[in-house]
Amino acid sequence: MTARYPYPPDGYAAMRGLEHYLSQCSLEPRLVHLVKLRASQLNGCAFCIDMHWSDLRALGEPEVRLYLLDAWREATHYTERERAALEWTEAVTRLSAGQVSDALFERLMDHFSKTEIADLTLVIATINAWNRLSVASAPPPRTTVDRVTPAGQPT
Repeated sequence: MTARYPYPPDGYAAMRGLEHYLSQCSLEPRLVHLVKLRASQLNGCAFCIDMHWSDLRALGEPEVRLYLLDAWREATHYTERERAALEWTEAVTRLSAGQVSDALFERLMDHFSKTEIADLTLVIATINAWNRLSVASAPPPRTTVDRVTPAGQPT
């Protein structure tokens, strides 16, 4: 399977420029990728889910936190700071559900500076753009090897 069409080089370069900024922003890399993974789950982007799952594993993220991310509200594996970021991620990603509330912003301010909130929002906006680009162009997920069966045997 191949992508339906290639990204325009200048457009791709602009998106990469955002990613360069985000790689040096005020947020810790694990949180950035956790937010990217959650937004990608919400948007149903297989390519981005695969990418950010792999990125988080490479950063040493325990698999249990990745498996439970879709149910982060019920799981005990996330810090209050992460929970605030995930709630913000869902609100900013799901704009069709309504405006992002002042109450949510106030909760976020308990865990993040205004600079960090601006960076977090830019992470969310950027991954939402990538998700839409990837869902439309339909590239195959990049991880196609090292799959393991439930019995623990490579497939």
